[in-house]
Amino acid sequence: MKNPRIIGTIAVIILLGLTPLAFAQENYTMRVITVGMCAAIAVYGLNIILGFTGQLNLAQGGFFGIGAYGVGLLTTDYDWSFWAAFVASVIGTAVIGYLCGLLALRTKDEYFAIFTMAIGFIIFLVISRWESVTHAHSGVNNVKFPEGGGIIDFESPVAMFYLVFAVLLVCVYTTYAIRRSSVGRTLLTIRTSEDLADAVGVRVGFSKQLAFAASAVFGGVGGGLYATVVGFIGPDSASIDKTFEFLMFILVGGMGTVAGPLLGSMIVTFLFELFQDFQAYRFIVLGPIIVALVIFAPRGIVGYLGGFVDKRNRRRRSAEARRSEHDESAPSDSAAAVGTNSEEKK
Repeated sequence: MKNPRIIGTIAVIILLGLTPLAFAQENYTMRVITVGMCAAIAVYGLNIILGFTGQLNLAQGGFFGIGAYGVGLLTTDYDWSFWAAFVASVIGTAVIGYLCGLLALRTKDEYFAIFTMAIGFIIFLVISRWESVTHAHSGVNNVKFPEGGGIIDFESPVAMFYLVFAVLLVCVYTTYAIRRSSVGRTLLTIRTSEDLADAVGVRVGFSKQLAFAASAVFGGVGGGLYATVVGFIGPDSASIDKTFEFLMFILVGGMGTVAGPLLGSMIVTFLFELFQDFQAYRFIVLGPIIVALVIFAPRGIVGYLGGFVDKRNRRRRSAEARRSEHDESAPSDSAAAVGTNSEEKK
């Protein structure tokens, strides 16, 4: 618990959890924060496949859209309860993600990225063109709120915030546990060198398949929560632009870190809100900022801060080592001086 990275992650989570104390009466602000957390859940999935395994999955927006449309269509057209629709949509996203991974992971490097982008585009085309099922560009309205069993009213923005926040905490802890486990070390080995991982006995294909499926599941969870938070979903929720938004979030926060997806998602979401009056031109302003960040802090905000902490710790350990060497040499110098004085007296 003395690790600065862990302390920083906990501090960010606590500050986020206390935001309703400041914005409980501002429904729009609470909704923006909650939508940002839904995106962060999907970004944590992208972090597993990209940050840990080193595979650029450009279909994450499509899986996000599948989760959103699964909840939206089942609760409106088929009158399912939210919880049943949510579980079904997450399972469906996992199955589709696993099957897509079987095909996508036969490719490598830039071919993998291109293939997954094609998968995402196919998902978007199905959603935007299959009008009899998905309502196409008309979208899905009046998505149900979660049922609180008469105890919790999830129509309240604060209650919905804490529901998404609780799911987000599970995603953060899952990412932390994966990173510290043998599975996480396996994925990091694959990111370093697939040939090396294969040489030491790692089941590269199986590990990558699990990472891809886990990424899809996180995307489906984030999309399902997003549908009920917003109440309306359209084809844009499964577009390629959504995937690149997620990619921007993880680049800003820091790939392969625990706090990076959360921090990047919240910062960029609020930047988008600041520039919402200039929707068509926001990337003109944000683009140079992202480019500068990639150049000067390629590991993102969390990675940059982590590197700063590591340098400070190295300087501190070096100073302690020099002091200990000085303390050890001081008694021997004193003994030598005493011996010299005794010889002079003789």
